[in-house]
Amino acid sequence: MRIAYRAESLIDAHLVKDALERVEIPAFVSGEYLTGAVGQLPALDYVAVLVPETSLPAAERVVREVEAMLMEARLALGEIEDDPDAPLPALG
Repeated sequence: MRIAYRAESLIDAHLVKDALERVEIPAFVSGEYLTGAVGQLPALDYVAVLVPETSLPAAERVVREVEAMLMEARLALGEIEDDPDAPLPALG
């Protein structure tokens, strides 16, 4: 298994996992149960979505699409600024 996506949150990880499974790419959320141990800290580097190595190229395309939708939703909700010079949040 290879990491296809490093999640910012558990919700993001499951959105990616579901999107991958919809196109018949098997996916597994790794580190899901570690989030309880770290409490309110960001899940980054604890939670990842894994796919079989042979599925990685196709998975990367799906991940990019989900990341774009997450970015658009965060912009619409005002969670991030629409400033081209502002650092982007790590989504993957």
